[in-house]
Amino acid sequence: MKAVGYKQSLPIEDAESLIDFEAAKPEPMGRDIRVAVKAISANPVDYKVRKRAVPPEGETKILGYDAAGVVDAVGPEVTLFKPGDEVFYAGSILRQGTNSEFHLVDERIVGNKPKSLSFAQAAALPLTSITAWELLFDRLGAVPGKSVDPRTLLITGGAGGVGSILIQLARRLTGLTVLATATRPESQKWCLDLGAHAVIDHGKPMKQQIEKLKLPPVALVASLTFTEQHYKAIAEFMAPQGRFGLIDDPPEFTMSTFKGKAISVHWESMFTRSSFQTPDMIAQHHLLNDVADLLDKGVLRTTLDQSFGTINARNLKRAHALLESGKSRGKIVLEGW
Repeated sequence: MKAVGYKQSLPIEDAESLIDFEAAKPEPMGRDIRVAVKAISANPVDYKVRKRAVPPEGETKILGYDAAGVVDAVGPEVTLFKPGDEVFYAGSILRQGTNSEFHLVDERIVGNKPKSLSFAQAAALPLTSITAWELLFDRLGAVPGKSVDPRTLLITGGAGGVGSILIQLARRLTGLTVLATATRPESQKWCLDLGAHAVIDHGKPMKQQIEKLKLPPVALVASLTFTEQHYKAIAEFMAPQGRFGLIDDPPEFTMSTFKGKAISVHWESMFTRSSFQTPDMIAQHHLLNDVADLLDKGVLRTTLDQSFGTINARNLKRAHALLESGKSRGKIVLEGW
């Protein structure tokens, strides 16, 4: 089968940073399904792993987590899917990735592809939807339902992949006031179009901008990027006893910053359930099916922004480079071989 991978951690400009190669088609065992991959999307975790995880000598590591495709074969213990089913999912960080023609994934972290979306539109959604859902409801404890919630949720980096779906989930499924941050005018418009009540510029002091808006207290924060640059300023204007959630890897982060206000800090990693085979691992199967249902009902929309062509090393290098620049918006998708 065709695949894209790397043998050593190199700058994306290097000719060998990502390479096209042929790999053996994997065979499903246990609860694994084998998916014929039709479309994939790129995420910041792709380039982060490429930069820091050197494959063993002589091996080629395949990146990629998001995928949409068709079930091709199933393991002997599979009960949720059968060959021919259309699915979408974000794989495990401990296994080979989705940048390959065929891919093995545990059925418990796979959902039925939204019927109303193309494979490309669906591939934009799994990793970010799981991350946003778990962050909003499991970590920050937001309450589903449209009853008025007298709190503001601040989403830093609202135009990115996770922010783009988190804005929608918070606006459509809760009564929270949704405040996003973005610096460029086109990114600010993107956030407003997705449902944010207001947008501020995180390149400028946030406290003064928020005070002018006269919103309910900022009690929940989803810090999606550059946490180390913003968390101390955010702690100053957060409501006492709030919740601060983050998904990035800040090189500097002092927990005691939040102690005086008894603000709790919550980490979100959508790979935790699959990496540790948690008893509730199947929650991601149900979560993705719920997201698919919301998409088919028109409550949510895909966050696909750009299509970079077929799945190959050249196009994936372009995707990695754009993600590394920090200037991407929504999701980048590649489709077909």
